[in-house]
Amino acid sequence: MLFLQPSLSSLLALFLVLAACGDAEPLRRFHMKAVNYTTLYVDPSGYGHFSSIQSAIDHIPSNNEQWVRIYIKAGIYNEQILIPSDKPFIYIQGEGKWKTRVIWGGSGPIITCATLISQADNIVIKSVSFTNSYNHPPGSNKNQIKAAVAAMISGDKSAFYRCAFLGFQDTLWDDQGRHYFKLCTIQGAVDFIFGDGQSIYERCTVSVVAGALRGLTGFITAQGRNSPTDPSGFIFKDCNVIGDGTTYLGRPWRDYARVIFYNTSMSNAVVPQGWNAWGFTGHEYQLTFAEHDCHGIGANTSGRVGWEHKLSDEMVKKLTDLTFIDNDGWIIQQPFNMVN
Repeated sequence: MLFLQPSLSSLLALFLVLAACGDAEPLRRFHMKAVNYTTLYVDPSGYGHFSSIQSAIDHIPSNNEQWVRIYIKAGIYNEQILIPSDKPFIYIQGEGKWKTRVIWGGSGPIITCATLISQADNIVIKSVSFTNSYNHPPGSNKNQIKAAVAAMISGDKSAFYRCAFLGFQDTLWDDQGRHYFKLCTIQGAVDFIFGDGQSIYERCTVSVVAGALRGLTGFITAQGRNSPTDPSGFIFKDCNVIGDGTTYLGRPWRDYARVIFYNTSMSNAVVPQGWNAWGFTGHEYQLTFAEHDCHGIGANTSGRVGWEHKLSDEMVKKLTDLTFIDNDGWIIQQPFNMVN
């Protein structure tokens, strides 16, 4: 299968676009590894190689072993995106998280309804928003609230920079694998970051929209660690929890759920109890729900549940270090990373 190679002039034009884009990072901020890669351009107006994101993904051959960049022009893309497990090494780059927007209104079985379904390893996505519009904006849908996933991430070694995941219930399914989210926005009300992923969320905005629950309290996380040896867990590092209504920091999806908030600012949307044992009352000792060096009105721990975990400084350092998800250098080895 023949890839379309951009000309030198088109690459120069792309550089100028990136330089002018307010959401684009200066190229010096990237650890660009010396690597040859193909760029595919998506532009619904007809000036790119493809008019839809999915058609560009479909163009990439199965069992691809070389990085391919898909550059997406600003605009609204009303489509569901699937990156199948046999198409690794894809870098999807938009023109800004609020400029390049993918919107889909799926609901029902969470295994099929997500706006983005990413099953492959070695995926990087930057400056794109993914919205499940079924119950979004909050309160806009008069039907019964259902699980409506904006993104399902099942592949290993996946990184997301300056992306947005917008929904109401079950917004981001951090399903399985090692994942890194940096400078992202995740919005929702009920269990809106859930799954068994082994992930670090760094400098992300967690936006609560529980006010639409009409007096009920929401839940930010529902983590699915299922045994003491399961390496998974959600680590929120240097993040901001904002929004309206009231919310718990999390409840367990499975027996050994693990969620850590570190050096995070919390608004008064966070309820004093902080955590909820849900269906695991009596087994709270198996849960690792913890906060360390957090600040803001919602970070006052005087009213927290008595079983909240107290971590040693050594354990906090271990869990919040990048090696928690990357002890073999996969993030640095990705040619489009934005670690620093």
